[in-house]
Amino acid sequence: MPDPTTEVFEAERDRLRAVAYRMLGSHADAEDAVQEAWLRLSRQDAAAIRNLPGWLTTVTGRICLDVLRSRRARPEAAGDDRLPEVTVLDDAPAPEEDAVLADSVGLALLVVLESLGPGERLAFVLHDLFAVPFEEIGRILGKSTAATKMLASRARRKVRASEPPAGAGREQRAVVDAFLAAARGGDFAELLRVLHPEVRLTVDTPSGPVVTLGATRVTAGAQLSAGAAARGRAALVDGAPGLVAWHGDGTPQAVLAFTVADERITAIRIVLDPAVLARLDLPYPAGSAGSAGPA
Repeated sequence: MPDPTTEVFEAERDRLRAVAYRMLGSHADAEDAVQEAWLRLSRQDAAAIRNLPGWLTTVTGRICLDVLRSRRARPEAAGDDRLPEVTVLDDAPAPEEDAVLADSVGLALLVVLESLGPGERLAFVLHDLFAVPFEEIGRILGKSTAATKMLASRARRKVRASEPPAGAGREQRAVVDAFLAAARGGDFAELLRVLHPEVRLTVDTPSGPVVTLGATRVTAGAQLSAGAAARGRAALVDGAPGLVAWHGDGTPQAVLAFTVADERITAIRIVLDPAVLARLDLPYPAGSAGSAGPA
């Protein structure tokens, strides 16, 4: 006969993992946090816990808070050469779909959350994204309900201040398309025009990330982008314009993610590591079975 405690935990696992991922920005760290919550539950008398889902949320929140505070105390703990995972979707030009994506767990939101203090991040994630009452969040933080509301309000203002204006997605896509066209055509003058002078290119390889700084150096290595552009299709990578490319045999070749500000590309990330690509839920290649449309 199945154990009722195990059944409740398994029913809550996906939600707990989602909470932890929004808190920590890493699928691996989120999985570790949920596993730690399970270990702590195994040491408890589950029959004495009145609200087991609430208890699990509280414990997971506390574990994540400890991790965030540890990162603040030891910055190197969050900088171990791992790059954050990416989320890839078919490009969606419709405004209503853009609005849904703006509320997704893409890198754009995670970057903003990284700028928040641990308490602000916990209050915002648990209340605004998962509707956990302020009273329960306050118990995790060791603060009053009023103080917890203030933390969430401050975090909310920072998140809203980072939201792009209406139509920004289409404008950013136009800049990315101009870059890819210039890369395909070898138009270095146009590449320099659309790249910010201090653009940062990060290539995620099996041996670790390789970083190139500066428009001139990035332009000199634009052949990689040109090759991907020739074999790829537009996609939304972490809610922003990007590209997914495949080899001739249909296996994924690369994911390109672009950061655009003031009509210039300020950062490019190219994921080449086959192990990382294999973990991503990628849209189908153009023309293949299940393809959502042309490139």
